[in-house]
Amino acid sequence: MNSLLSVPAPLRAYLGNVERRWQGSVAQRVWQLWLAELRSCVPVRLRHRFSAQVPVQTHRWPITMPGPEVQAGARQVLMLPTPLVMIHRLQLPTAARDLTAVVGYELDKYTPCPRDQLLYVVRQDGRSAGWLQVTLIAILRERMNAILADCTALGLTPQRVDVCAEDGTPLGIDLLPDAARPLNPRAGIDRRRVLGGSCAVLLVTLMGLWLHDRQQRLQGMRATVQAQKAEVAQVQQLRQQLTNTLGAADYLSRHKAARPTMAALMSELTACLPDDTWLEQLEIDADDVSFSGQSVRASALISRLKDCRSLENPQFQGVIQPDAASGKERFALHARLHQEVADGPNTDTP
Repeated sequence: MNSLLSVPAPLRAYLGNVERRWQGSVAQRVWQLWLAELRSCVPVRLRHRFSAQVPVQTHRWPITMPGPEVQAGARQVLMLPTPLVMIHRLQLPTAARDLTAVVGYELDKYTPCPRDQLLYVVRQDGRSAGWLQVTLIAILRERMNAILADCTALGLTPQRVDVCAEDGTPLGIDLLPDAARPLNPRAGIDRRRVLGGSCAVLLVTLMGLWLHDRQQRLQGMRATVQAQKAEVAQVQQLRQQLTNTLGAADYLSRHKAARPTMAALMSELTACLPDDTWLEQLEIDADDVSFSGQSVRASALISRLKDCRSLENPQFQGVIQPDAASGKERFALHARLHQEVADGPNTDTP
């Protein structure tokens, strides 16, 4: 309780300003109508649980002797007559937000007293054609202090000071000074509960946002890792293709280097074949060599071709036939090209 009563003065002034704006505002009337509609929807046997409101006891000024009967636990409201206050109907632009501050800057235009000698409330009544319909209710601070002193002497402590209109209805305002406003302990506890709950909700929301951000970053990192893995796999595939291509090119180059050249092959065939032999056809297909022709002694060609280093395993294809026109023997031979081992081990080395 002591901690609630020791509220700083700026906070008390701010809460009092908020309460003055709330009292008699359009939002308050809409809120009350909405609550009334909600209560009418609740069953009668349960309605008392939701309608536990603080009773309001109204006292009209001036108070006759010997004093009012104060109801325990009730909210004490003091109703002032219209002649005690100054009431002005004003029009302000719709751009005006803080009506109390706007009217307070020009208060000397509407009242004969300076601002520091007045207690005033600004109430918005409506709007039309780009203007706000505003009611200014003001009273001398000295007069209000005298009224409150008289109430205290009569045993009454008002918790709200309203004004009774000419038709008898209250204006729904509060002219009570900030210093005289009682601080409701329950309201303070409720505010602390609301503040604590709001802090808890904000903390949970902050944690959720932090976790969501971490999850988003984790998913982004996973996507980046997957993309990098795909790039690495593509690079490895290209590297393997390059390796295969280089290997094939190296194999072709070594294979080409191992094969004898056409000039060397023709030179060796010319040297290995006897002078009485000539060729009619010569075919070289990959590693195979086929040639045919005529010779005086075709059967001796196999032994002669064995001395040819560029050819391996020479064999006759078909049979040797005599040629009646030339008197020689017609033959057909097949052999394989000799392949040199590129970069092979030296057999002479121990």
